[in-house]
Amino acid sequence: MVTDKMPEPKRKRSFMWSCLPSAILVSAVFFIGSVFLVTDYKERFLGACNLYPIKATKSKTCEYECRPNGTETLPRGIVSRTTDMEMRPLSGPPKKKRLKSPMNLLGIAVGIKQKQNVNEIVKKFPLTDFAVMLFHYDGNVNGWRDLEWSNSVVHVSAINQTKWWFAKRFLHPDVVAQYDYIFLWDEDLGVENFHAGRYLSIVKEEGLQISQPAIDAEKSEVHYKLTEREISSKVHRRAINLRGPGRRCYENSMEPPCTGFVEMMAPVFSRASWRCAWYMIQNDLVHAWGLDFQLGYCAQGNRTTNIGIVDSEYLIHLGLPTLGGSSGTKINDEVEKQSSPDKMLPNAGKTVISAVEPSDERNAVRRESFIELDNFKNRWKKAVREDECWLDPFQTPPKQN
Repeated sequence: MVTDKMPEPKRKRSFMWSCLPSAILVSAVFFIGSVFLVTDYKERFLGACNLYPIKATKSKTCEYECRPNGTETLPRGIVSRTTDMEMRPLSGPPKKKRLKSPMNLLGIAVGIKQKQNVNEIVKKFPLTDFAVMLFHYDGNVNGWRDLEWSNSVVHVSAINQTKWWFAKRFLHPDVVAQYDYIFLWDEDLGVENFHAGRYLSIVKEEGLQISQPAIDAEKSEVHYKLTEREISSKVHRRAINLRGPGRRCYENSMEPPCTGFVEMMAPVFSRASWRCAWYMIQNDLVHAWGLDFQLGYCAQGNRTTNIGIVDSEYLIHLGLPTLGGSSGTKINDEVEKQSSPDKMLPNAGKTVISAVEPSDERNAVRRESFIELDNFKNRWKKAVREDECWLDPFQTPPKQN
C-alpha cells in the first residue's frame, strides 16, 4: 500500500514544475503590458516626464509619481507648468486689473511700411480676449509706439526673419499652452469683413482644429480654389475645380488642396493642432513652403472634417511682397508651390504683372523658397521611409483587381 501512494507527491511536483514556465510567461506578458499602459497614460495625460526615485521613507504612492523632465529634484507645488504673454509691472499691482486673462493669441510678422494695415488688424482682436505678438522683421519697434495698443502687446525684433522663424523660436507649444487658439497671420490682410468673436464661435461650433477665414476672390490674389469665399455659406471644407487652373478637384477628392487644407497667410490653430504643427516646422526652413500640404496630419483626426474655411468671416488678401523688397511678377502659388508633395501641377495659374520691376533680392528670396520646398519634401519622404512604426492615417488602400 505504501508503495502505491509514494508516486502521488512526485506527480504533483512534476505538474507544478511543468506549469512554472507558463506562469512565468504570463507574468512577463502582464508586466510588459502594464509598462506600455502606464507609459501611454503618461504621454497622453501628463506629458513628457520622469519617474523620480523617492526615498523609502516616503509613501509608496510616490514611487510612481510622474514629474516633468528637469523638475525631478523640485517639490511638486513649486513647479509652474505654463506661461503666457501677459506683461507684469515692476512693482505694485497692475494699473488696469483684467477680469480675465486672454485665452487666444494673435501673432503677426510686421514691417513699418504696413503699419496702417496692421493697426486695422490688431484693432479687430480685443485685448481682453487676445494676447498679441508683433514680430518685427525690419527691426523698427519704436515706430509703433504712437499706437494706443502698442504698450499692451509683445514686440519681438529680428532683422529679415519670417513669420515661421519667429513662430518656431517664440511660440513653443509649452509656452502658448494657455491659449485655446493661435492666429498666425500675415500683415497684408484686409479685415473689413472679419469679426474675431464670431469667427471663434463658428470654429468651436464646427469643431475645426485648423481653419482660416475665406478670401474674397473679387478683391484678392487667390492662390487656391479651396480658400475662395463661397457666398451664402458659413463654412466649407472642400472645393470643386473641374477645369483649373491648378489641380483638378472632384467631389470625391480626399487630398489637399481639394480638402483638408489652409493657406499659410492666415491659419488658425487649436491648441492641440499647434502642438503638432510646431514640431513639423523645420528649424532651418524659414519659409515653411510645403508645410501647408501636410497640416492635415495635425488635424486631430479626419482632415476633411476638422479643417475648414470660414466663409461668413472673410478677408481680402492684398498680396504685398515684403521680405526681400518689391516684386514685379507674382505667379499663382498653386504653380509655384505645386499642388502635391510629389507632382508639378498640370496647369499653370495666371500671372499678375505689376508696374514695378522685381528686385534681385526678392528673386533670391523666391529661389530660396523653392529650394526649401524641395528640401522639405525630401525630408518628409525620408522620414516616412525610415520610420518603421509610422502608419499613414490618410493612405489610400490599393485597388483590388
